[in-house]
Amino acid sequence: MAQARNGDTVKVHYTGKFEDGAVFDSSSNRDPMQFVIGEGRLIPGFEKAIVGMSPGESKSVTLLPEEAYGPHHEQMVQVIDRKQVPSNLKLEVGQQLEVRRPDGQITLLMVTDVSDSSVTLDANHPLAGKNLIFDIELVEIV
Repeated sequence: MAQARNGDTVKVHYTGKFEDGAVFDSSSNRDPMQFVIGEGRLIPGFEKAIVGMSPGESKSVTLLPEEAYGPHHEQMVQVIDRKQVPSNLKLEVGQQLEVRRPDGQITLLMVTDVSDSSVTLDANHPLAGKNLIFDIELVEIV
C-alpha cells in the first residue's frame, strides 16, 4: 500500500488537543485538510507525522513546542500604559489586536491582562510553548 512521502498532496482529518484533553482544533465537522507535505505551510512536527502513513491509517502524536509553534518568548510580552491605547477601544483578556509595525508588517497581539493603568500584550503565537497532541487520520494521497 502507498505511503505518504515528502512532496505528496494528502488529505487528513485531525484533532488537536492539549495535554489535559481539551480540544483546540479539529477537522471532524468539515472536509479533510489538504496540503503538500514539505511545503512548510503547517507546523513541522505535523507534516513529519504524516510521512510513512498509508491511506486509512490513524495515529496519535505528541509534539513538543520545538516541533510546533516554538517556545514562548517572554521578550515578546509587553506591558504598556493604558493611555497608549485609543480610549474608544474596549479591551478584554483573550482579544486579538492587529498592529502595524514601522516596516508595514502586521503583528497579531493577544491581550493577556487589562487594568485601569496598563495593558499586557503578547506577540507569541497562542499555542507557543505548549505540548500539542494530534490524532491524525490519513484519508487520501491525492
